[in-house]
Amino acid sequence: MKVLVINSGSSSIKYQLFDMSDGAVHAAGVIERIGEPESVHKHRQTDTLPIPSHRDGLAIISETLRESGAVRDLSGLCAIGHRVVHGGEHFIRPTLIDSEVIAGIEQMIPLAPLHNPANLIGIEVAMQAAPNVPQVAVFDTAFHQSIPAHAWRYAIPEEFYTQQHVRRYGFHGTSHHYVAKQAARLLGKPLQSLNLITLHLGNGASAAAIRQGRSVDTSMGMTPLEGLIMGTRCGDIDPAIHFYLGRETGLNNEQIESLLNNESGLKGICGAVDMREVHRQVAAGDNSARLALDMYCYRIKKYLGAYYAVLGHVDAVVFTGGIGENDARVRAQACDGLTALGIAIDSKKNDKRTGEPFAIHQDTGPVNVLVIPTDEELEIAQQTVECVMDGSGR
Repeated sequence: MKVLVINSGSSSIKYQLFDMSDGAVHAAGVIERIGEPESVHKHRQTDTLPIPSHRDGLAIISETLRESGAVRDLSGLCAIGHRVVHGGEHFIRPTLIDSEVIAGIEQMIPLAPLHNPANLIGIEVAMQAAPNVPQVAVFDTAFHQSIPAHAWRYAIPEEFYTQQHVRRYGFHGTSHHYVAKQAARLLGKPLQSLNLITLHLGNGASAAAIRQGRSVDTSMGMTPLEGLIMGTRCGDIDPAIHFYLGRETGLNNEQIESLLNNESGLKGICGAVDMREVHRQVAAGDNSARLALDMYCYRIKKYLGAYYAVLGHVDAVVFTGGIGENDARVRAQACDGLTALGIAIDSKKNDKRTGEPFAIHQDTGPVNVLVIPTDEELEIAQQTVECVMDGSGR
């Protein structure tokens, strides 16, 4: 039972081929710079070649999979799963793709203008290339659709919700759901019995409060800009800053939007996007980098405290994502001083490096603190199979 997972960007296609009988990855790669004179295909090796369109890119992926012996062609797949960033309120679970679903994803474009159009390109090209293979959309926002209204509504006039759909949606839902299930497995308890705070920390970063296996709050909002400090995104700021910058600097809305999404966060504070570079600058005595690290960890700590209050009882805190899985210093600093909440890290355990899930809390700590590598592609593949098997839709 082989499932191809596609994550289509505006100029890229990431792909992984899974054998769902054992979850093994048979092939993985990425095509980048589609439409540029020197496109790149990374699969075991890096090749530079012209790839004019996504259709050409998918043809190269199909040929690569055939040459590797993984599949004869795309028609031999059990299913194709597609990552879709925004499903709004309409799509609350993985959904078999048809013309109605495509139209629904198109309707969400105003809410995710940078992502949904690119996701749609991948869907349309894949459906043309493999018209008889079931294809499933897995939405980043779906896991957070269980959040109650008092947590997802913004305190603005209702008409902006009913007419413009302004509300909290949340993102990284596939990752939060995956690591929550892995935490339950690691703790040997049903997910429905656990309260968790999950922290997806990468270039994009978000926190989620999970009660009895269901998301009840998350840090990202209507867009991925809200919440934690990220590589280039500001996270939580006073919304009046937008208007102030417009008045005082003459920047227009598009320029301010770009500033807050692409030039802020760690980059805006110290010039570095990668947390590893932030640490190098801190070691060299750079005060701006020290401030960036302190701000980053302080914001995580604030959300830990807030979500502890939301949940009332916490069984585990889970770190995931590139930073969450690999940065012991961030984990330690974010949890420092939280012993009153039962969150206490063992420094020796925390310094461990492994690709497997592991615990870093002190033996006497009442709250488990776990490091769990995320696997969004595998989660998409699993949800795709479940959707195809039970024929589930919206």
